[in-house]
Amino acid sequence: MFSKACEYAIRSTIYIAEQSNLDKRVSITDIAKAIDSPEAFTAKILQQLSKNQIIDSIKGPNGGFSIEKKNMRNLKLSQIVLAIDGDSIYKGCGLGFKECSEKQPCPVHNKFKIVRDELKYMLENTTILELSLGLKEGLTFLHR
Repeated sequence: MFSKACEYAIRSTIYIAEQSNLDKRVSITDIAKAIDSPEAFTAKILQQLSKNQIIDSIKGPNGGFSIEKKNMRNLKLSQIVLAIDGDSIYKGCGLGFKECSEKQPCPVHNKFKIVRDELKYMLENTTILELSLGLKEGLTFLHR
């Protein structure tokens, strides 16, 4: 559903938020290890997230990545998906056809539209704060 880069971006952001709630900045190495991601790939993803003002990046010996607590309340999963994968998840055909619409639907168009609309709702209504608190409380995890 999401690209691998987007999956890692979501995991990274949640981990950074969890650590930011503890007033900690985290390094690329720490993030890659926590989400079980290749470090070089993680670095590229973090660069995109920083460029899109989803996470904060501070250079230097006391630097690292963080998210301001006040921003976590308003930061939605949809913003991460848009920054990494764009909006194609909301528009794509369930069977991968280039042309699929209400006027010329593929065989799964009407059923897939429902799933796509529910996914959009979930992404637009789920905050990073909410997800990071699940980690803190031990209700969720980022890797096995």
